[in-house]
This record gives sequence, C-alpha cells and structure tokens, in this order.
Amino acid sequence: MPRRIWQDLYHFCMNVGGFKLFAAIAALFVVFNLLYAALYALQPGAITNVSPEGYWGLVFFSIETLATVGYGDMHPQTVYGHVVASFEIFTGLTALALNTGLIFARFSRPTARFLFARYAVVRPLDGQVTLMLRAANARQNVIMEAAAHLRLIREEHTPEGFRIRRIYDLPLRRHHHPIFLFGWNLLHVIDAGSPLLGQTQESLQAMRATLLLTVSGTDETTGQTLMARHEYAASALRWDHEFVDILSTGEDGVDVLDYLKFHDVRPLAPPARPP
Repeated sequence: MPRRIWQDLYHFCMNVGGFKLFAAIAALFVVFNLLYAALYALQPGAITNVSPEGYWGLVFFSIETLATVGYGDMHPQTVYGHVVASFEIFTGLTALALNTGLIFARFSRPTARFLFARYAVVRPLDGQVTLMLRAANARQNVIMEAAAHLRLIREEHTPEGFRIRRIYDLPLRRHHHPIFLFGWNLLHVIDAGSPLLGQTQESLQAMRATLLLTVSGTDETTGQTLMARHEYAASALRWDHEFVDILSTGEDGVDVLDYLKFHDVRPLAPPARPP
C-alpha cells in the first residue's frame, strides 16, 4: 500500500526519528513565519515600529506573535494587521498544544531494553531435545511478573494445494518470571506434540519458518507495561550447540554476568566415554 503520511500523521510522528521530528517542527515554524510576514507586507503600515524595517522586520514580528511573546515595541495598528495577528495567535496556540502533546507522548512512552540472543540452540537437556532461547533485561531494573510467549510461523500447503501461513504456539517450560532482572533461559521441549519434531534447518527454511518470541512485564519503577519481541529466522537456529555461560563467581564470592558473551554459542562437546 502507498505510504500516505498525512492520513496517519500521529503514527508517523510517533515512529519517525527524533532528529527528523524536530527538524520538521523547526521547518514548519520557519515556513509559517515567512508566510505570515508576507501577509503583513500586503498592507504597508499594518505593523508599527517595525525593526529592522522591511520584510525581515515583519518576520521577527511574526515570530513574536506566533510564540505569543509580544515584546510590545512592534504591534498592529490597522484592522487588517489585527485580523492577521489574531489568526497567527490562534495558529501559535494550536501548534504549541499539538507539539507539547506529541513530544510528551514520545518521551513518556515506555520502552523496554530487553536483549535477545542472536541465535537459538537445539540441544539435549534433561534427556529431551530442547529448543533454548536466551533473553536479558539490559536496563537491569526489576520487571515484575514477566511473561514470555513463543510462536512458530511457517507456510504450509493443504491437500487442496492451497498455500497458507499457520501460527503454532510453542509451550515453554516456564513462561512466567516473577522478577525479570538479569538473564532468562527459555526452554521448549521438542516432544511428540511439538511442531518442531523431526524438523531440520533446511526443512524450516523451505517452509519459510520464523520463531517469534515476545516478552512483556511491568516495570516496578514506573508501573508501566513493557513489551518487546524478537524474530528468529531458520538460519538463526543452531543444532547441537549450547550458549556460552555468562555467569561466573569471582574470588570475592560476587556473581558476575558477562554480557559480552551473551550472543556466543559453541558446539556441544561429545559425550564422555565410560572407562
């Protein structure tokens, strides 16, 4: 569909980069003042005490009027000047209200700083083949009652030859975390009821399969709900691999989490042979 910014301006302003947003607001501010200065110039003498004289003095008067500052030296002295100034004051008040609400909405919007490992691993765990994903709270504030949901999205063909995209819920061994503060290993057992049973990286790629992981919870500091998601393509799955452990204990007995290793995986070591 064509992207029509003016039909969904609020959503566009909420998603555009901060620099682009402020640049657009500044550009509109300049354009409005240039246009209103041109309207004042249509009637010579509509504004008294213009300084500096000429068009640029009217631009500065327009800036004072649009911002509702009103220093008092320059002011309208004709009916035409008062009418144009009234419209400009209304424009300035409206723009101030809209910009204030927009900027407040952007800065007050809760943002989650959740880390998701670049790869997911499939490995034996507790005697069962298990899909393992890793997430972490990069802000390291307390996320209360965090919840995780994992879905498999893949393309299938019905017996009638109809192509359809289906979504499967993949149950996690533990999908709730009472206090999501540091790392969280998410486990899905690939058993007889799992859609991943018997699949390989090649078969998942042929079905254009994607794993979608969503994590949400309540920020204990602000009381706001945080949510983040991450997608894993079939190429991001590593069979018979394991995550590099990021938790270690120093000589002083203090636990240390090394997030530089957060995305690292390695092949499983072959099982030790009995003597």
